Amino acid sequence: MKQKEEFVLSGHEFIELNKLLKFLGWVETGGEAKICIAEGDVKVNGETELRIRCKLRIGDKIQFREQEAVIN
Repeated sequence: MKQKEEFVLSGHEFIELNKLLKFLGWVETGGEAKICIAEGDVKVNGETELRIRCKLRIGDKIQFREQEAVIN
């Protein structure tokens, strides 16, 4: 069962994908985030995302293993 979370940008225009994974505690380190993204373990809006610093904006949906988050 997927865990759903919400991430609020709090006045920022975007957050980079690798930073979001670490911020949400889905990975321990930035290096681990890079590996997971490079291996195709992360989807953004239903599509596999390979860009480590992909800019996520309001409305984007991120899926990683059994977790899911929406940017608000």
